Amino acid sequence: MLEIHGFLDLIFWLLGVAAFVLSVWALVHAIRTPARAFAVAGKQSKQIWLLILGFATLFTFAAAVRYLPTLGIFTILAVIGAGVYLADVKPAVNEIGRGGGNNGPYGPW
Repeated sequence: MLEIHGFLDLIFWLLGVAAFVLSVWALVHAIRTPARAFAVAGKQSKQIWLLILGFATLFTFAAAVRYLPTLGIFTILAVIGAGVYLADVKPAVNEIGRGGGNNGPYGPW
């Protein structure tokens, strides 16, 4: 059973859970994205991102269940890795999937 002894413990636990959700979101997106999109966008390969995000998910899960400290170096690096993926790689590979078709300035027509 999870014991929360104070308000700060609750905040740090919520931060750990939020970091885990962020990492899972990035990992699921990377799994669903075709490998070709990474190469066309000029980013690292899909396998490298799956490795980074897999470890990020592992470390943030460990922080969420209080096996690792929430502000530990591995958790911080995991959040940075997932954040870089979501802020830089995800928009680039999403643009690859949208190309072509009858798209006007406001969407398909």
